[in-house]
Amino acid sequence: MPETPSQVPPTIDSSRPDHVFPTLTAAQIARIAAHGRVRSIQRGEVLVEAGDKVVPFFVVQAGEIQIVRPTGATESLIVVHGPGQFTGEATMLSGRRALLRARASQPGEVIELNREQLLALVQTDDQLSAVLMRAFILRRVELIAQGLGDAVLVGSNHSSGTLRIKEFLTRNGHPYTYIDLERDADVQELLDHFHFSVADVPVLICRGETVLRNPTNQKIADCLGFNDAIDQTHVRDVVIVGAGPSGLAAAVYGSSEGLDVLVLESNAPGGQAGSSSKIENYLGFPTGISGQDLAGRAYAQAQKFGAQIMIAKGATQLTCHRKPYAIQIDDGPRVPARAVIIATGAEYRRPSFENLSQFEGTGVYYGATFVESQLCGGEEVIVVGGGNSAGQAAVFLSQTAMRVHMLVRADDVASRMSRYLIRRIEENQKIVVHTRTEIVALEGTDHLERVLWRDNTSGSVETNAIRHVFIMTGAVPNTTWLRGCVALDARGFIKTGPDLSRDDLAAAHWPLARPPHLLETSLPGVFAVGDVRGGNIKRVASAVGEGSIAVAFVHQVLHE
Repeated sequence: MPETPSQVPPTIDSSRPDHVFPTLTAAQIARIAAHGRVRSIQRGEVLVEAGDKVVPFFVVQAGEIQIVRPTGATESLIVVHGPGQFTGEATMLSGRRALLRARASQPGEVIELNREQLLALVQTDDQLSAVLMRAFILRRVELIAQGLGDAVLVGSNHSSGTLRIKEFLTRNGHPYTYIDLERDADVQELLDHFHFSVADVPVLICRGETVLRNPTNQKIADCLGFNDAIDQTHVRDVVIVGAGPSGLAAAVYGSSEGLDVLVLESNAPGGQAGSSSKIENYLGFPTGISGQDLAGRAYAQAQKFGAQIMIAKGATQLTCHRKPYAIQIDDGPRVPARAVIIATGAEYRRPSFENLSQFEGTGVYYGATFVESQLCGGEEVIVVGGGNSAGQAAVFLSQTAMRVHMLVRADDVASRMSRYLIRRIEENQKIVVHTRTEIVALEGTDHLERVLWRDNTSGSVETNAIRHVFIMTGAVPNTTWLRGCVALDARGFIKTGPDLSRDDLAAAHWPLARPPHLLETSLPGVFAVGDVRGGNIKRVASAVGEGSIAVAFVHQVLHE
């Protein structure tokens, strides 16, 4: 017999109940009713089952709906919705599977909307949009904070695979429960129940039924249904490749202006900026905002306007010899598009250490988020790089680390770092800046144990027992998948607009009488924005600006 939910206290205890679980006014309910249908509910009726692909939205007019989390033969009560309240969280925007069960606990009457009707409502009613969007986002935040999802990760903090899966789920805003192999006393019972061993970790238990042993990000996305609601074969007005700040900005502006938009993202929304612990010089956020929070807001905003975003689906080839263009992704059919915006960004350059790959995820990291900071509390860490990303990481890590060593090959950081960060680093006694210094070797067995660095002024080499290195140096553009479709500069970045020479256009057989638009590549109707574009300004604000500008040119191309 399942445990009755009324025996279990509510799980979510928010400090902002009026925002998380608001009660709608009679006028607001009437406006919602115009978009859906009124139906009766019976006591015990399951309105939404955890794992359902189609998730309706309900407003309670009379009666009561309980939201519960099924766990085997038991249930845990999350919240009760009474008259004037409504169901749903961020799943309503993304079209992903339901995380929880919704059941009528009292007979009554509800207004029911499907996802398309709900999106139409939030796009046209600004007051209800504010109420519903805020509640959906805050409810997802609460689910993440308390690990109330449909995924259980069993792993070890000494496993690079565990760190990768944690980052993937966290950056995609998906709630999960984490069980530490070394610390959880009940882990053996779980191992026996699902028939896997310590040697198999990390293991992801997906929706309580499927066991994935060290799964790829793509397998995780498939199992959790991240992309179930998306038709890959439909010809889109514009396909945006990459969901960093420039790609997300293009998605927001494009979809809000009526374009049919699909975004392809190989990992998680936010790009390099998404791994930034705090961005303090972005317009409108005087106290700063983390890259993940900024990306999460933009992601929800794009979905609100109807943009669809495919996760863990990277572009592998652009079919550029005919229209509509087509983009080959990791698997499945080619995605057709009338116009394309390339926003694949750049990756931090990996140093040429012989054993670097041995320690990636087990001592060497390319982002400094809350996930990584938990691994190095109270220890010494190294940040390699002299730009803003490195400076932000050093300041963030100094909050938990015993000491942060910044290794900079240049004479100083003044030429590449914002002044506010330089001052903050200078005034932080935990941060030590080593100029003209670089790492020469990494040592350890299954985890990084020692780092050797060289002072290039004196030539002396030091050995330090440091187990965590954050590398944020240089940038390599993600353009290999284009395979000659567009003109690149000497460093592999995409040339656009006035940077394209006559020779570039002649070699590309530019077919139009007009020259390329400002952000247009040597291929008509294909644009490049953000860090992947030659001559880009490495600031979040400029990336957002380029994404919005590209959409204006997409409109012109579509009307040619």
